[in-house]
Amino acid sequence: MAKMRAVQVSRRGGPLEQVEREVPQPRAGEARIAVRACGVCHSDAAVVEGALPGLEYPRVPGHEVAGVIDALGPGVTAWKLGDYVGVGWNGGYDGTCDACRRGRFFGCVATKITGASFDGGYAEHMIAPVSALVRLPSELSPIDAAPLMCAGVTTFNALRNSGARPGDLVAIHGIGGLGHLGVQFAARMGFRTVAIARGSDKEPLAKQLGATRYIDSQAVDPVEELTKLGGATAILATVTSGKAMSAILGGLGPAGRLIVIGATPDPIEGNAYALISGARSIQGAYSGTSIDSQDTAAFSLLTGVRSMNEIFPFSEAPQAYARMMSGKARFRVVLTMNG
Repeated sequence: MAKMRAVQVSRRGGPLEQVEREVPQPRAGEARIAVRACGVCHSDAAVVEGALPGLEYPRVPGHEVAGVIDALGPGVTAWKLGDYVGVGWNGGYDGTCDACRRGRFFGCVATKITGASFDGGYAEHMIAPVSALVRLPSELSPIDAAPLMCAGVTTFNALRNSGARPGDLVAIHGIGGLGHLGVQFAARMGFRTVAIARGSDKEPLAKQLGATRYIDSQAVDPVEELTKLGGATAILATVTSGKAMSAILGGLGPAGRLIVIGATPDPIEGNAYALISGARSIQGAYSGTSIDSQDTAAFSLLTGVRSMNEIFPFSEAPQAYARMMSGKARFRVVLTMNG
C-alpha cells in the first residue's frame, strides 16, 4: 500500500506528531483529496485538547483544506479527478433529517466536523464526504483559499446574513484572525465599516483593510463613539471575551444585532430594557456549509479579499500550531505541502 505523511494527535492533550500512514481509500459518497494547503485554526485546539464530544484518537486535525481530488468512491458522479476543491469546518450532512429538509444543513442531526469526526487536512491526503466539498476557483491559490474555508466563511456568512444593507453602519470588534477578514468583507459589501480594537497602533492596518473609521477602545468609549455615528446596524464580535462583547452592546442602533463568532466560555450579559426597547438582539453565527464556503471563495476572488498568512512547511506542523496558539501570528497560519 502507498504511504503518506500525516500529523496526528494520539491522545487527548497529546502532542502533534508526524507519522507515516497508508493512503486512505474513499468509500461510497466520498472523495480523496491530495492536500495542497491547510490552515491552522484555533478551533483545532478543541481536537488536540479533547474539548469536543465523541472524539476518537488518534486523530488528524485540520479543517481549512485546499487540494485536488485524486480518487473517488463508488457512486460519485458530480465530481471528477483533478477537481480543485476545499473542505471547511462543516464535514457534510445527510440531507434527509428534518433540519436538512428545511434547508438548515448546519443543524443536521448527523453533521460531521472535518478534522474531528474524521481525519482532516494535516496530511498529504484526506477523505471527505462529497456533501462537504467546495468548488474552488482556479485563480485562487491553495494558500489563499485554505483560510477562507473557516475564518473566511465565518465572517463572510455572518455579515451577509446580518440584515445590514449597503450604506449601513457595521462595526467589526477585534482585528485578528477573524477580524482582519471581517473588515475587508464589510467594506467590500458596501457597509460603513468601523473597526474597533485596543491601541492606536492598529489604526493604519484597519484603514488599509477598508475601515472608514477606527475606534481605539483604550482611548475612548466605543459605545459613545458608535452612538455618535447613529448606532450600528450590526456589530461582528470576533473577540474571545464575553465581558468585552457585553460592553459593546450599547453601541447597537435600533433593531441592531450583536453577531457572535468569537468562541468564549464566559457569559455575554445584556441589559434587558435596552434589548426590548430597541428591538436589539444577540445572535450566534454558524461558520457555514460547503456552498457558503464556495460563495466566500467566489466573492473573495471578485473583490480582492485575502487573508494575511504566515506560511509553514508541512514538516513544521507542530511549530505552526504553537505559533497559532501563541496569539502572535499575523493573522492566519497555513501549512503548505510543497514546502
